[in-house]
Amino acid sequence: MHFGLSSEQQMIVETVRRFVENEIYPHEEKVEHEGTVDPDLASEIRRKVIELGFYACNFPEEVGGAGLNHLDFTLVERELGRGSMALTHFFGRPQNILMACNSEQRERYLLPAVRGEKMDALAMTEPGAGSDIRSMDCSARRVGGDWVVNGNKHFISGAAHADFFIVFVATGEDQTPKGPKKRITTFLIDRGTPGFDVLPGYRSVSHRGYDNMILAFDDCRLPDAQVLGEVDNGFEVMNEWLSATRISVAAMCVGRARRAFDLALAYAAERQQFGQPIGRFQGVGFQIADMITEIDAADWMTLAAAWRLDQGFPANREIASAKLYASEMLARVTDQALQIHGGMGLMDDLPLERFWRDARVERIWDGTSEIQRHIISRDLLRPLGA
Repeated sequence: MHFGLSSEQQMIVETVRRFVENEIYPHEEKVEHEGTVDPDLASEIRRKVIELGFYACNFPEEVGGAGLNHLDFTLVERELGRGSMALTHFFGRPQNILMACNSEQRERYLLPAVRGEKMDALAMTEPGAGSDIRSMDCSARRVGGDWVVNGNKHFISGAAHADFFIVFVATGEDQTPKGPKKRITTFLIDRGTPGFDVLPGYRSVSHRGYDNMILAFDDCRLPDAQVLGEVDNGFEVMNEWLSATRISVAAMCVGRARRAFDLALAYAAERQQFGQPIGRFQGVGFQIADMITEIDAADWMTLAAAWRLDQGFPANREIASAKLYASEMLARVTDQALQIHGGMGLMDDLPLERFWRDARVERIWDGTSEIQRHIISRDLLRPLGA
């Protein structure tokens, strides 16, 4: 592994960081207070990203993407983590699972998503299932040659702006020695399909303006053409294409932590108490030292996990470790940065209280910290027969 960035990677970092600082930062306060993103602003961000050549940069060149590998794309996500998710959402990173589209689906979904003409949203979580995908209740049954879907999904990010949805649904059940095991199929479902409604979700303290939504299916009829991959093969499609999403969470946590750290470091150097900068007091200086050590550690864990994917090495445990450590690191760093600022850290004059609130969800979505620990421990114990 080479521990320095190439000139091309440095260009990626600098380009995305400038974009976030110039096109995202100026609008964050308004989005935070209003809790929504103006549609014209969303379109403007998307247009500028397309002109920059970074839209759908996580897709291969053969379908119109920029063809970045896992490591390069992780650098992009790290820089985007510095900005409001409600706004960076329109930077445009369609779900890689769309690469499983067949030839007809590529024309209807994949290529328009890569070109920025359509936006997608991934729908997996349910009120009663959470991280236990195999226990989902949203189901589809065969009726007259079609699939009829019933049930609900919730906490669906990006659904407010999605033109179509990638939905995981139970399509059968197998009996195993460990009990019933549901078969899962992935469907592509257009907004406006009869029997399918996108409903307002819950008010969250994290990532205002990046709304979560509820998807409701009531006898929603779908033809076989809407199946992504093969029937009953949704779990395998998910494992092939979605594992790297946890790297994105880790990378964005690192980016947000560095922004919080930059504010805390500048404040510790400028704020005077008892005739000297507060950073000279051990109570503050040692916090600064701990913060940067943890940020650097999370950064290298995340980049190393992405590098392993690019090399074709097993990376499930390393990805889980990066997501676990980076998300918990962000909680500690934002809390310390706020503490260094004292009372002003809690005021919305500064973005720190927002970072502090936003950090909380990172330990929950894309697999809770407990799920990551389960993945890590299982990976270590299985070779020993435990």
